[in-house]
Amino acid sequence: MISKAKIKQIKALQVKKYRKQEQCFVIEGTKSVQELLGSDFDVLWLAGTDRFLEQNESSLNNRTMEIVSATEEELSAAGSFQTNDGALALARMKPNITFSLTEEEYALVLDDIRDPGNLGTIIRTADWYGIEHIIASEQTADCYNPKVLSATMGSFCRVTIYYTDLEPYLAAARKPIYGTFLEGTDIHQLKFNGGGLIVIGNEANGISHTIEKMVTQKITIPRYGKAESLNAAIATGIILDAVRSQK
Repeated sequence: MISKAKIKQIKALQVKKYRKQEQCFVIEGTKSVQELLGSDFDVLWLAGTDRFLEQNESSLNNRTMEIVSATEEELSAAGSFQTNDGALALARMKPNITFSLTEEEYALVLDDIRDPGNLGTIIRTADWYGIEHIIASEQTADCYNPKVLSATMGSFCRVTIYYTDLEPYLAAARKPIYGTFLEGTDIHQLKFNGGGLIVIGNEANGISHTIEKMVTQKITIPRYGKAESLNAAIATGIILDAVRSQK
């Protein structure tokens, strides 16, 4: 049974302010919690149905944390999902520290991606295409937002995000910087090789003028219809497909 105090904590962690204070986040659903248990995240507490606890006994035995049995109704009432037939967990955030990229590696750079669903889908798409690192502007949605985590379908466990001021970061970069624009070189005609940084712009405004000045190669997805723009997450998938098809 989930205590009232724990439910209060879980509800508070739906808000960024309290996540930042406690340096913890909530994960909901069977798939995402299973991915969490198989990752290097520090899991602090877990509630699961008897079926979930039985089916994941070996993974749970490898962890040191509080585990409680809960009904599907309790899980749904405590979390943000309308229905939750498996589990809910609390885990510790990882520190926001920079990382080194290999010479041949491609990484995404997110210039103010505000929509949590878009960010979650971008993380999931990056994982599909083997992109392990994302550099995000400080205004980009919080990667520990419940909607972001849900949209990743567990891919948050394999893709590392570093939040920073993009201007000095890109200024110090020693890689090609690709930027998505309506006018640029067709991604299907460009030769991607040697690694690089791929900038994805804000959903409404695209890449900011400040970051545009730092782009070394403007790229575009050819348009055949009349739509004004593409969803940021969909554009990311198309670009990464073009990159990987040439590798």
